[in-house]
Amino acid sequence: MHAKFSKLTQTDKNILQSYIILAEGLADYLGKHYEIIVHNLEDLEHSVIGIFNGFHSGRKVGAPITDLALSMLQDIKKKEGTLYQSYFTKNKRGEDLKSTTIIIQGENQRIIGLLCINMYLDTSFKEIVKNFVPFEQLTPSSLPSAHENLAKSVEELIDDTVEEVQMSVYQDSSIPVNLKTKEITRILYSRGIFNLKNSVERTANILGITKNTIYMHLRHLKKQEENLSNNW
Repeated sequence: MHAKFSKLTQTDKNILQSYIILAEGLADYLGKHYEIIVHNLEDLEHSVIGIFNGFHSGRKVGAPITDLALSMLQDIKKKEGTLYQSYFTKNKRGEDLKSTTIIIQGENQRIIGLLCINMYLDTSFKEIVKNFVPFEQLTPSSLPSAHENLAKSVEELIDDTVEEVQMSVYQDSSIPVNLKTKEITRILYSRGIFNLKNSVERTANILGITKNTIYMHLRHLKKQEENLSNNW
């Protein structure tokens, strides 16, 4: 007979699915020295529904919950208002780990799962740092370089992005002068800037053109997308 908590609702299952995506992203970002697991507490004997870098422990999806995870769950339940616990431990091979167990809540704040993160402390510093070297030092087949604007407000985000794209397009001599506004609009559209409130107005002010000009370019871009979609 399987050990079970309360039966999950569809909303609970959707929440757990979102944590699997989160765990995968964290594993990719943090590197291979982190093992990240998502447990579904509906069935403790097959609780693992997502595991990344599982080569450390050899576990796979469908593996049972661990005794330590159960113990951490009980400890967290006893601490009112606390939904996580971090601790140091060792695995069967004697490897040192720093771990954290985080409660996943579903509908009506019921406990439906656990997000467990294990960092293998025996990993060499060189291996850890390798995951965070600057993009330009990586091989061509590795991560692409990307720019992120850490603006303090939506207005600042719009203005900074428009000015950055404007400068880039204006400096590109391969783009004809009469097409530069259209190209700026295309790039901003591809970046999703026009999903932000008042973005058309602010863009028009910075570029010194009318809102109608931008709307015209946007209609053209959306029409191109529709035609491309219909051809598939």
